[in-house]
Amino acid sequence: MRVQGWLFLLCGLFFAGVDVVYWYWSKEPVGTTAMAISVGFAFMIGYYLMFTARRIGDQPEDNKTAEISDGAGEIGFFSPSSWWPLFVCLAAAFAFVGFVIGLWMFLIGVFLVIMSMVGFVFQYYRGNFSH
Repeated sequence: MRVQGWLFLLCGLFFAGVDVVYWYWSKEPVGTTAMAISVGFAFMIGYYLMFTARRIGDQPEDNKTAEISDGAGEIGFFSPSSWWPLFVCLAAAFAFVGFVIGLWMFLIGVFLVIMSMVGFVFQYYRGNFSH
Protein backbone atom coordinates (compact mmCIF):
# COMPACT_ATOMS: atom_id res chain seq x y z
CA MET A 1 0.00 0.00 0.00
CA ARG A 2 2.93 2.32 0.39
CA VAL A 3 3.49 2.44 -3.34
CA GLN A 4 -0.12 3.45 -3.97
CA GLY A 5 0.08 6.05 -1.19
CA TRP A 6 3.20 7.63 -2.64
CA LEU A 7 1.61 7.59 -6.09
CA PHE A 8 -1.41 9.56 -4.87
CA LEU A 9 0.76 11.99 -2.90
CA LEU A 10 2.90 12.66 -5.97
CA CYS A 11 -0.25 13.11 -8.08
CA GLY A 12 -1.44 15.63 -5.50
CA LEU A 13 1.82 17.58 -5.84
CA PHE A 14 1.51 17.50 -9.63
CA PHE A 15 -2.09 18.70 -9.45
CA ALA A 16 -1.03 21.50 -7.09
CA GLY A 17 1.62 22.69 -9.55
CA VAL A 18 -0.80 22.53 -12.45
CA ASP A 19 -3.39 24.38 -10.37
CA VAL A 20 -1.00 27.26 -9.66
CA VAL A 21 -0.03 27.54 -13.34
CA TYR A 22 -3.68 27.34 -14.41
CA TRP A 23 -4.68 30.06 -11.95
CA TYR A 24 -1.80 32.30 -13.04
CA TRP A 25 -2.59 32.05 -16.74
CA SER A 26 -6.38 31.95 -16.75
CA LYS A 27 -7.54 33.75 -13.56
CA GLU A 28 -10.64 31.59 -13.89
CA PRO A 29 -12.12 30.65 -10.49
CA VAL A 30 -14.18 27.57 -11.42
CA GLY A 31 -11.35 25.58 -12.99
CA THR A 32 -8.95 26.65 -10.26
CA THR A 33 -11.39 25.47 -7.61
CA ALA A 34 -11.92 22.15 -9.38
CA MET A 35 -8.16 21.60 -9.56
CA ALA A 36 -7.82 22.54 -5.87
CA ILE A 37 -10.47 19.96 -5.01
CA SER A 38 -8.56 17.32 -6.99
CA VAL A 39 -5.41 18.25 -5.03
CA GLY A 40 -7.31 17.74 -1.78
CA PHE A 41 -8.76 14.42 -2.90
CA ALA A 42 -5.37 13.10 -4.03
CA PHE A 43 -3.75 14.08 -0.73
CA MET A 44 -6.65 12.62 1.24
CA ILE A 45 -6.42 9.24 -0.53
CA GLY A 46 -2.62 9.24 -0.32
CA TYR A 47 -2.70 9.98 3.40
CA TYR A 48 -5.27 7.23 4.00
CA LEU A 49 -3.20 4.67 2.09
CA MET A 50 0.01 5.64 3.90
CA PHE A 51 -1.75 5.56 7.29
CA THR A 52 -3.26 2.15 6.54
CA ALA A 53 0.08 0.80 5.28
CA ARG A 54 1.75 1.87 8.51
CA ARG A 55 -1.00 0.22 10.58
CA ILE A 56 -1.20 -3.16 8.77
CA GLY A 57 2.46 -3.53 7.82
CA ASP A 58 4.07 -4.53 4.56
CA GLN A 59 1.92 -6.14 1.91
CA PRO A 60 3.08 -8.37 -0.97
CA GLU A 61 2.83 -5.46 -3.40
CA ASP A 62 5.38 -3.53 -1.30
CA ASN A 63 7.99 -6.32 -1.65
CA LYS A 64 9.99 -6.04 -4.88
CA THR A 65 10.87 -9.75 -4.82
CA ALA A 66 7.35 -11.01 -4.07
CA GLU A 67 5.68 -13.69 -6.15
CA ILE A 68 2.06 -13.72 -7.23
CA SER A 69 1.38 -16.57 -4.84
CA ASP A 70 2.36 -14.33 -1.90
CA GLY A 71 -0.89 -12.45 -2.34
CA ALA A 72 -3.04 -15.60 -2.40
CA GLY A 73 -5.56 -16.34 0.28
CA GLU A 74 -8.85 -15.03 1.52
CA ILE A 75 -9.45 -11.41 0.60
CA GLY A 76 -12.75 -10.89 2.37
CA PHE A 77 -16.44 -11.65 2.27
CA PHE A 78 -18.43 -10.58 -0.76
CA SER A 79 -22.17 -10.94 -0.95
CA PRO A 80 -23.15 -13.73 -3.39
CA SER A 81 -26.41 -12.14 -4.46
CA SER A 82 -27.63 -8.92 -2.92
CA TRP A 83 -30.31 -6.64 -4.30
CA TRP A 84 -29.71 -3.93 -1.71
CA PRO A 85 -27.10 -1.93 -3.69
CA LEU A 86 -29.69 -1.49 -6.45
CA PHE A 87 -32.25 -0.19 -3.95
CA VAL A 88 -29.71 2.18 -2.39
CA CYS A 89 -28.85 3.62 -5.82
CA LEU A 90 -32.50 3.97 -6.83
CA ALA A 91 -33.32 5.71 -3.54
CA ALA A 92 -30.33 8.04 -3.94
CA ALA A 93 -31.41 8.87 -7.49
CA PHE A 94 -34.92 9.58 -6.20
CA ALA A 95 -33.49 11.89 -3.52
CA PHE A 96 -31.32 13.75 -6.04
CA VAL A 97 -34.25 14.26 -8.39
CA GLY A 98 -36.29 15.37 -5.40
CA PHE A 99 -33.65 17.97 -4.64
CA VAL A 100 -34.44 19.51 -8.03
CA ILE A 101 -38.22 19.06 -8.00
CA GLY A 102 -39.21 19.85 -4.44
CA LEU A 103 -38.53 19.47 -0.75
CA TRP A 104 -41.30 16.92 -0.24
CA MET A 105 -39.78 14.54 -2.80
CA PHE A 106 -36.28 15.09 -1.40
CA LEU A 107 -37.43 14.18 2.12
CA ILE A 108 -39.13 11.03 0.84
CA GLY A 109 -35.89 10.17 -1.00
CA VAL A 110 -33.81 10.70 2.14
CA PHE A 111 -36.17 8.40 4.05
CA LEU A 112 -35.84 5.77 1.29
CA VAL A 113 -32.05 6.07 1.33
CA ILE A 114 -31.96 5.56 5.09
CA MET A 115 -34.29 2.56 4.92
CA SER A 116 -32.38 0.95 2.06
CA MET A 117 -29.06 1.51 3.88
CA VAL A 118 -30.50 -0.15 6.97
CA GLY A 119 -31.56 -3.09 4.82
CA PHE A 120 -28.14 -3.21 3.17
CA VAL A 121 -26.27 -3.20 6.49
CA PHE A 122 -28.51 -5.74 8.21
CA GLN A 123 -29.16 -8.09 5.27
CA TYR A 124 -27.38 -11.01 6.94
CA TYR A 125 -29.15 -10.68 10.29
CA ARG A 126 -32.53 -12.02 9.08
CA GLY A 127 -33.80 -14.40 6.43
CA ASN A 128 -32.08 -17.21 4.56
CA PHE A 129 -28.53 -15.86 5.00
CA SER A 130 -28.66 -15.09 8.73
CA HIS A 131 -25.82 -16.47 10.83
